[in-house]
Amino acid sequence: MKSVLLNGINLVCIVAKHSSLTSAARELNLTTGAVSQQLQAVEERLGFSVFERHARGIRLTEKGDKLVQSVTPHLAAIEDNVYKLTHVTDSKQIRLKLTPSLAFKWLVPRLDDFQKRHPEIQIHTFAEGALVDSESRDFDIAIDYGPLPYKLPQAELLMEESLLPVMSPGYFHHFSHLCASGTAEDWQQVTLLHDAMPWSDSAKDQEWKYWAAQHSLDFDTHQGHFFNRTDMAMSAAEAGLGIALARMALLGDELNQERLVAPFPAIRANAGYFIITHLDNPHTRLFKSWLKQQSLID
Repeated sequence: MKSVLLNGINLVCIVAKHSSLTSAARELNLTTGAVSQQLQAVEERLGFSVFERHARGIRLTEKGDKLVQSVTPHLAAIEDNVYKLTHVTDSKQIRLKLTPSLAFKWLVPRLDDFQKRHPEIQIHTFAEGALVDSESRDFDIAIDYGPLPYKLPQAELLMEESLLPVMSPGYFHHFSHLCASGTAEDWQQVTLLHDAMPWSDSAKDQEWKYWAAQHSLDFDTHQGHFFNRTDMAMSAAEAGLGIALARMALLGDELNQERLVAPFPAIRANAGYFIITHLDNPHTRLFKSWLKQQSLID
């Protein structure tokens, strides 16, 4: 009976993490209906409602929130200890988790260098979602993007980021007057391209709002097209849809090949990429050292 309740509480924590039955079902390889039925059984066993339903989905009740807050650290510790006990500590495989944008635009072009230097170490890269769940235990190393200071004090700063407005040459031709005057009224006429999820709990227009404030411009930044990945916003800019705020670490040869133009200077983003370590051994330390060396090349 205790094991059934523990499994049920773990289910509650997974659903709470996603705030969505559908997303939780995907992680658990179950149907949404099965997750809903299991939740109902858990609530009956506990004697109180853990979630309440609303128009946009579900949210924790007051008791449900207290339950999740109290058990999550213990479940994470159990998962962490089981992993350490069941995996050889000198494993030459590293489970790396990061966002697709950083994986495609920054890491993958560099991985060949690491492989040549350390052919005995295998990097298993997981770039599944637009955001990295840095509090999960399903990785050895993660690279997450977030504001300074980062939410986890033990995280190591890999590199700070800067933001650079970019657009296609054709789009710049139509809005070249932005460089001459660049008033708030001028900026109100352009189409902004957003990474709507730079980090968890950020505003959809977080980066453009920050950029406008840094330039003392007061215009509506909550307009344009919204994407859940930075590389998609950059691709949209290349296609001539509008102006994107490119992250300097993710820019490749787009400027040199004149697929994008950048008529404005970059500004510090007050954010960066952070390394979170869950498995500390000689191989993960070696890989982290290589990551830091690569960050200095830029």
